[in-house]
Amino acid sequence: HIPSPYAPLPADGGAEGSGCGWPAAWRGPRYRKLERTFQRYLTDPATWRDLHWAVLSPALALLALLPAAAVAYGTLGLLLPGALGDPHGASEWLGSFLGARASGIGFGLLSVGLGLWAAPPLLRLHDRVSEALLRPTGKAVLALRVRELSETRTEAVDAQAAELRRIERDLHDGVQARLIAVGLNLGAIEQLTESDPAAARMMAAQARESSERALAELRGLVRGIHPPVLAERGLVDAVRAVAVDSPLDAEVTADLAGEVPAALQSAVYFAVCELLANAARHAGAGRVWIDLHTAEPGTPREALRVSVTDDGHGGAELTDGGGLRGVERRLAAFDGVLALSSPHGGPTMLTLEIPCALSSPRTSTSSEKA
Repeated sequence: HIPSPYAPLPADGGAEGSGCGWPAAWRGPRYRKLERTFQRYLTDPATWRDLHWAVLSPALALLALLPAAAVAYGTLGLLLPGALGDPHGASEWLGSFLGARASGIGFGLLSVGLGLWAAPPLLRLHDRVSEALLRPTGKAVLALRVRELSETRTEAVDAQAAELRRIERDLHDGVQARLIAVGLNLGAIEQLTESDPAAARMMAAQARESSERALAELRGLVRGIHPPVLAERGLVDAVRAVAVDSPLDAEVTADLAGEVPAALQSAVYFAVCELLANAARHAGAGRVWIDLHTAEPGTPREALRVSVTDDGHGGAELTDGGGLRGVERRLAAFDGVLALSSPHGGPTMLTLEIPCALSSPRTSTSSEKA
């Protein structure tokens, strides 16, 4: 006997056992799945809040339409008799049941005034009830936030593991091989020093060349992890150094109220490098503008904003596996966001916003063309 959770679906559409009809169908796995789905919806508070809104919203909408009806009725009652040429004026429309023309005119004006007075509060009531019933609860917002943080943490851990594997591979295939060659050359030099000094000198030159290449590769690895220019000169000057090396005509402006944390400096630096490379390779741009500034006073949170704008042909998209998606994942580890505006024909503007607490400022010029 195979337990029901592991049994294949019956060929008859969900009935278990031999026989058919309602009793057999109600014991099938499809019914169990439907039952679980139904129970999930019944136990979800959002379902009942949606039902409450579905009942209350039409009644509130009808109530909110009453002022509009009053304005329309009063205006029509005042204007229609005159438009039709009625010698009695408004009395035939509104005064007929009040017994006096003046009473009809007064009733029309009162209807218009009450409608205009009652419309705003009734519309606000409808909006507030709809917002209270349809917006997510604090618990739902917190659960969504926890899920987002869990996903970004997983992506950050995966990215860190991939970076460690890359460093290990580069060390194993590059630096380690060159250091092994240096060791072999030194061993050969020891044996050839007395018997063949010329060959020993040649081997020494090869060992020196291998050590220089190994040192250059180590420096490249260090720049790929945390560029020394960040520690020595800070984020702004490091970005300017990248702009100088870029084939594009780049202009960098900065207005930072303090020093950016080291980990965030590295993320922003590599993000700007990726965006500059994309502008040069894919956008067909000739100029690029880079702006770094902190959030304006009075904003809800302290944040670093970096915008990169180019004059290319536009059409950039956030595609899976692309460089922009990698930048987005890099920023997500710091709870940052990437906003893209790239209409066809250009320009392309990418804005990075990362919440952070800045420390004491570092002296740096505010604007420079590269």
